[in-house]
Amino acid sequence: MQEWYRSRALYDGVMKLVKAHRFDEALELVEKIPDNKVKSMALNQIVVELVKAGEDYSGALTRAVEAAMNVTGQDESTKTLMGLAFDLLELEKIEDALKIAEYISDLSNRAKVEAEVALKLAEKGEIARAMKIIENILDEDVKTWATSRLANKL
Repeated sequence: MQEWYRSRALYDGVMKLVKAHRFDEALELVEKIPDNKVKSMALNQIVVELVKAGEDYSGALTRAVEAAMNVTGQDESTKTLMGLAFDLLELEKIEDALKIAEYISDLSNRAKVEAEVALKLAEKGEIARAMKIIENILDEDVKTWATSRLANKL
């Protein structure tokens, strides 16, 4: 329990540094967070704020993915990766969202991210690429849903 409270306090400190655009300090402090899930959440927020600020986020993104992979339990790891992928998709970082999908071991959840990426590409007029991504989705239910949504966007 102590570890969680310490982690939350450090998370709050990281978020204050991020709000102040003190990203280097936030990236240092985040390493002191003992709880992997809380650390992963903090790194995800750092990545999002770096993107919003127009800063280089590649190193933070790598660290965020690594932290998510270290979260105990496949479900928690998947949730963290999906959250980051969807955040990046909202910020128009389509390639990064697609790359993160590769790290999601649960096929259904990976398919959901891939489907959303494909639909975002379709919105941007990249229909052929969107179709290729949808064709490669392994979850048939998600593939059908994505195909239907794509057809509605045309």
